[in-house]
Order: sequence, then structure tokens, then C-alpha cells
Amino acid sequence: MTSLPRPPLSTLFTSCLTLAKTTLTDCLTTLQSKQSESTRLSQNPGSRKKSNTELTDFGTFSKDGEEDEIDEFGLKSGDKITDWQAGWNVTNAIQGMFLVSLPYAVLHGGYWAIIAMIGIAYICCYTGKILVDCLYEDDSNGIRTRVRDSYMAIAKVGFGERFGPMIVSTAQLIELLMTCILYIVLCGDLMVGTFPDSPIDSRSWMMLCGMILLPCAFLRNLSSVSTLSFYCTIAHVLINVIVIAYCLACIGQWGFSEVTFALDFETFPISLGIIVFSYTSHIFLPTLEGNMAQPEQFGKMLDWSHVAAAAFKSGFGYVAFLTWRKSTLQVITNNLPTIWKSLVNFILVLKAVLSYPLPYYAAADLIEKIAFPPDTPEESTKKIKIYDKEHTLTTIGCIYRVGLVLVTILMAVTIPHFSILMGFIGNFTGTMLSFIWPCYFHLKLKGDGLPLRNVVADCFIIFLGVTFGVIGIYDSGEALVEAYAIGLPF
Repeated sequence: MTSLPRPPLSTLFTSCLTLAKTTLTDCLTTLQSKQSESTRLSQNPGSRKKSNTELTDFGTFSKDGEEDEIDEFGLKSGDKITDWQAGWNVTNAIQGMFLVSLPYAVLHGGYWAIIAMIGIAYICCYTGKILVDCLYEDDSNGIRTRVRDSYMAIAKVGFGERFGPMIVSTAQLIELLMTCILYIVLCGDLMVGTFPDSPIDSRSWMMLCGMILLPCAFLRNLSSVSTLSFYCTIAHVLINVIVIAYCLACIGQWGFSEVTFALDFETFPISLGIIVFSYTSHIFLPTLEGNMAQPEQFGKMLDWSHVAAAAFKSGFGYVAFLTWRKSTLQVITNNLPTIWKSLVNFILVLKAVLSYPLPYYAAADLIEKIAFPPDTPEESTKKIKIYDKEHTLTTIGCIYRVGLVLVTILMAVTIPHFSILMGFIGNFTGTMLSFIWPCYFHLKLKGDGLPLRNVVADCFIIFLGVTFGVIGIYDSGEALVEAYAIGLPF
């Protein structure tokens, strides 16, 4: 049997090169055409279809179905996602990088903190469902119809046209800016933990990391940062695997007796704030449900995503605390041995830097829509503008955008402790957004037709939210003042 002739290696190499060159050329042509189209639309916003849009959590929601800006999930308002994709987005939101402080919550709360991680997951799952239920009303034929599109739209009915959007926008802005500040504070804590003998202190690390974030001031749309979520997820999984693997390797040294039911009422509210903050996702749930191809699956999706979060968070916090016991630090990765700590902290810093642009852009966009609303023809020559006719930033716009980044850096270097700050935010905005307001809106909009058990449940959650909020804000604020008086740990 005659064997087929083999082409020389040089021919194969040339063919592969030609194929690769052709493929790359096609890809570059496609990318350039998309970029040109994006530039054309950004420079000529009038070429987009005008629609009756309303600001939602991280972008705009189109009421008329036109193509709109990319939202917090990197989706256009007309795109639809499956229940699995929706669940993945919720899981990413409630299992973010602040997971590293949950062992610190177990340090102060013992088994009560673990119970709280499960109980708060149940409450937040329930309030998420009733919040989305407030988007719907029954029409004259008894058919359930979606008549609202955002948390802000619900607040307009719950708190009134005048004060509703203002109250929710303020809470949302605080949540977003504080999240930005937390990322910078976390960078400083991690870098000091990585280089404890370095002459650079925590505040200096925060400023250095903050300088890296200055280009965020010139972000024009979320499409430029949406792809970073994939890399953040990979980094998050990698960090969790390393920490858990190390803890399991030390299983023979676990201190089960260190976890007790003893409760310290001075520190436990801080732990509750940390846990509540880690479950805060309600601000974008209406937008998420509106983007689902099968919105009827929203309840089931919320169930399994919160069950998974509760199981992982309670397990992670418990196992990590058993490993380091009373030596557990505010950021658990700082407890790792030097080699592993340096690697994990570097990945965490990278993740924090990559996570900063999203809440920053959302906060900047929210402030712009409140402080710099669209011009009317008669006001076009009188108002301060942050964009010129070509829709590029003016000098005032650049100062405002860069100033917002600098404000978050300044706030970060003046607040000493990451976990205490996170507890304060969780007790403040977290309890309102996740506990009190969803139940209040549910009672106000649906109260006449609710069963007694739902009314009792809503009232009880409001009571818990107010109790946790007041006590937690007081204790967290007192701890911040005390920590600030002692000074920064460097």
C-alpha cells in the first residue's frame, strides 16, 4: 500500500501562518467596525433612538423596548438571560470579595454569627421576592402585569413622587461610594499584610492604589469594564480554593472549643452588619428580573442562589475561624503563611482594583443624572455642563470625575478599619435596602390582599431591621471613633 506524500514542514508552517493571519485580520476588521460604530454613537447621541428612560441601579431602563446602555451585568436592556445566568449574577453579587471578613464575624459572634449567616440569607431571599412582587399589579382582568421597572419606581409609590427617588438615590449613592472606599481600604490592609516590614504604611498603600484608579474617571460606558467580571470571578474562586485547602491541611489543629454561644453585645452588632452587607443585592434585583427570559423562575433562582451562598459563607467562616481561632484577623488572608499570603493578597488587590470601576461608574452616573440633568433648549446656555457638543468631558467634567475618585481615596485614608467600616455600612444602608424598605413597600402596595402570616412576617422583619440598624450603627460608629482615636495599625 502506497503511503500518501507528506508535505514539507515549511509548507505546513506557511499554511498555518497564512490561516492565522487571515483569522486575525478578520477579527481586527470586525473589532474596528464595532469600535467605529460605538464611537459614532457616543459622539452623536442623537443618532440613538430617543426613549422614555429611567435611571436604574447601574444604568438606564428602557420603557419602550429600544436598545439602551449596558447595565450592571454587561447586558443591554433588550437582552434576555436564563435563570442560570441570573443566579450566577446574584451569586457573584452576594459572594464577593468581602467574604474574607466572615471569619472575623465568627470571632465576635461565635455560633450566633453562623446562625445569622443562614438566617439573614433566608430573610434577604424573602425580601428580594416581595420587592420584585411590588413591581407587579393585577389589571382589570386579574392578570398579573409588570407596571414598575426599578427600586426607584417602587419608592415613588411607597414614599411619594417627591421624596421617594431622593431617599432611594441617597441610600444607593452611599452604598456605591462606600463600596468604592472599601475596595481602597482593603488594598491598603492587604499590602501592609503582604509587606509588613516595608517602610510604606497603610495610608500610603491606599494612595498608591488610588492613583492606579484615576483612569476610572474617564470611563464612558460599562462595556469597557463588563469583561473584568470574568477575571474577578476566576480570582475569587482561586482565593477561596487556596484558603480552604490550607484550612483543611490544618484540620488536626482546629479549635472546636473556641466557637461558643457566648454573645458580646458590643461587638456582635458589627458582625451582623458585615453579614448583612455581604448579602446586599436588592438594589439591582428589579433590573435583573426584568432581564430574565423566564421571569416566573425568579423565585426559584433566588432560592438556590441564597441557599448556596448561606452554605458556603457559613462553612467558609466556620472553617477559617477554627484554623486561626482567636488570632483571626479582619482580612482572613493576612493569617496565611508569608508565601501564600503574598500570593493571595496580590490576587485580592488585583481583584479589588478591577472591581472598583463598576460601583464608581454607577455612582458617577447617578450623580450626573441628579446634579446635571439633560438640558432644555432655554437652559442650554445657562447650565454648567460636564459634556460638550461632541459628548466628550469638559474641563468641569474632568474635575468632577477625577475629584470623585480623589474623594473616595481621601475617605479611605481617614477610616482606619476595613471590617468595622463594612459593619457600619451594612447596619446603615444594608438593613434599609434589604430588610426595612422591601417589607414596608410590600405592606403599603399589597397590604390589603396579604394573608395574616405575610403581614406578621413583614412587620417582624421591619422590627429586626430597625433593631439591628440602630444598635449596629451605634456600636460600629463607636468602634470607628475608638479605632480612629487609637490610630491606624501600622
